[in-house]
Amino acid sequence: DSGTVLNWDDLPGPALDKHSTGGVGDTVSLPLAAAVAACGGYVPMISGRGLGHTGGTLDKLDAVPGYVTQPDNDLFRKVVREQGCAIIGQTADLAPADKRLYAIRDVTATVEAIPLITASILSKKLAAGLHGLAMDVKFGSGAFLPDPAKARALADALVGVANGAGLPTTALLTDMDEPLASAAGNALEVAYALDHLTGKRREPRFHAVTVALGAEMLLLGRLAADIGDATAKIEAAFASGAAAERFARMVAALGGPADLRADRAARLPGGRCSRPGDRHARRRAGGGRARRRADEAPGCDRPCRRHRRSRRPRRGGRSGPAARHRSCARRGRPCHGREALARGLSPGRGCATARRADRRADHGEFERMSLLLAMTGWHVEDWRARFAALLPDMPVVILGEPFDRRSVHYVASWKHPEGSLSGLPNLAAVFSLGAGVDHLFADTRLPEVPIARVVDPDLTTRMSE
Repeated sequence: DSGTVLNWDDLPGPALDKHSTGGVGDTVSLPLAAAVAACGGYVPMISGRGLGHTGGTLDKLDAVPGYVTQPDNDLFRKVVREQGCAIIGQTADLAPADKRLYAIRDVTATVEAIPLITASILSKKLAAGLHGLAMDVKFGSGAFLPDPAKARALADALVGVANGAGLPTTALLTDMDEPLASAAGNALEVAYALDHLTGKRREPRFHAVTVALGAEMLLLGRLAADIGDATAKIEAAFASGAAAERFARMVAALGGPADLRADRAARLPGGRCSRPGDRHARRRAGGGRARRRADEAPGCDRPCRRHRRSRRPRRGGRSGPAARHRSCARRGRPCHGREALARGLSPGRGCATARRADRRADHGEFERMSLLLAMTGWHVEDWRARFAALLPDMPVVILGEPFDRRSVHYVASWKHPEGSLSGLPNLAAVFSLGAGVDHLFADTRLPEVPIARVVDPDLTTRMSE
């Protein structure tokens, strides 16, 4: 054991919490904590930041001006007791050993290691002194465990370990094959949560997940007779406005604006949409283990849903298969996800890189597209042979030998010399051949293009061991 273990036995009701393994547009924690508090539960929710491509609850709350995500223990306990809920970040004395492990999982390809996930989540939840925990384990293309079987294995591990340690826990498996909310981005997701709380916009899928988790929490806290009773109580908390009132009181008690509900447009930052693959956008929007405060403004307010064709954007022609979002907040331009590059697709045609590629194809120049290997410390000729076998129609060139810089569209890199990738006018993407991307971010002159890294089950297993 290490660090402080909280005790909530002095509360007049059960201390309950929920944890999600994360996804796109997953801002359930904000309305859920308030709804459970309105039903008589107490929610001391200790949340984290974004890991991989998934968003973090703390990153979202950083968009609320003045909100203190790391209060001292006295203020934390005061807000929980008086307002019924408080959503804060992990403090220095709560599971301190986990903080070091949590900070390196994203850059060591161990995000998907189930034993490390279980230990990381439950180390904080057991230290939080809870009386009940509801787990939301995501599967699908937007989750970090896309395979339903692996998601179920994680759910089984979490429930088994938590109950074995004396913390009553249940888990729900929920689909993340499409964004949960019609918003992706810190400030936009706070605005979305406010709309859900006030009844301005309640999308069925988001609402169903929120109510289901809330009902499980009430059952764990013995605040409802059965699942039907628990569901009705959560629904009533939203319908009556009691959940919205609890959320507003929590925000104000933790330093946020008292008029956030009434004047959210003036209180929350706004900004342009950023491509998820853009290295600067990932830092601004809060993805990954950022070492600096994120810009809360970027995001998309209308992500694509499954079985729905992407709309023609207002600029840049039709959307390509890589367009993961229908339109960008404030700009009306399509977003282009990293997933397309991993699948071998070209970026959506709305972006400048794709438009240049289209023009080159029209003039018969596309066949000269080449892959550049830029690496140090590895046998680069072996890599060229492997890539040439896989891509027989694409020239593979090596940094340091003569080549036409205009022909390079893609770079496979491992610790390339700083600045060596600048001056590639048609560069479309950079691929890290290792598990991490810190060596790319260390290059201050790296062009602003999508970045992809290796995600390999065998590599994940070996590094977790």
